[in-house]
Amino acid sequence: MTWRELWQQTIDVLGERGPARWLCETACGLDGDEFTAALDEMPTERMVAQLDQMVGRYRSGEPLAYVMSRWSFRTLDLMVDRRVLIPRPETELVAEHAIAAARSFSPRVVVDLGTGSGAIGLSMAAELPVDGTEVWLTDVSTDALDVARANVAAVGRGAANVRIAQGSWYDALPTELRGHVNVIVANPPYIAHDDPEVEDSVSEWEPESALFADDDGLRDIATIVIGARDWLVPGGWLFVEIGHRQGDAVLDIARAGFDSESIEIVSDLAHRPRFLSAQWRSG
Repeated sequence: MTWRELWQQTIDVLGERGPARWLCETACGLDGDEFTAALDEMPTERMVAQLDQMVGRYRSGEPLAYVMSRWSFRTLDLMVDRRVLIPRPETELVAEHAIAAARSFSPRVVVDLGTGSGAIGLSMAAELPVDGTEVWLTDVSTDALDVARANVAAVGRGAANVRIAQGSWYDALPTELRGHVNVIVANPPYIAHDDPEVEDSVSEWEPESALFADDDGLRDIATIVIGARDWLVPGGWLFVEIGHRQGDAVLDIARAGFDSESIEIVSDLAHRPRFLSAQWRSG
């Protein structure tokens, strides 16, 4: 049996062409055009066994990213498992704005609070100039930081600019960074514990500590927003991903520490409030 035939069998079992291909690519160890070029080759018994195992896990309801132990985010191919959230396309927009803001500083210090897999911070390390860039990844979870460390190599030369620190939000940062950070970005827990919109696959498989927060999902957002002014340089930027119903509440929180003219809730491509953008203007 060739990979072409095995791929078709997988499509028949799953009823989904895309996931079937991604699982076959993972089992084969080849992606994209390389996999296409190998379609008429014979898989090994080990490859077939691995594919069968992954298909079974996916059919049981396990998210595809965890089944494959990998997921793409912007330019990166990241290792992910149940210790961290699966990176979402919406978060790529947050990273895009954070990277654009960081480019306006040279040199630059950027901080990804609650980094999880490292998706946002490592994208910054990969896409910002190597010279003059310092990227801090923090998380209270040592398990999450182990995943982030495993992903550092994905950023190539930019890996030399990455610093990793364990702790709760700003507590993880060295005190000498206070007042010297150009960009702070975070995708914190922002889901209320009783939110009925949470999909079963999310609440069942992804880490609860990275999803849910007290005070209707606003507790950690408030900690990050209120603390940002102590760490940012004048003109520095804060970007925080939020829930799509939290825009007004987050604006109220931000007004307690930022000039009203410097804060904005930015919508995603589906026109849903996606993240807070705030610039610190001292004095």
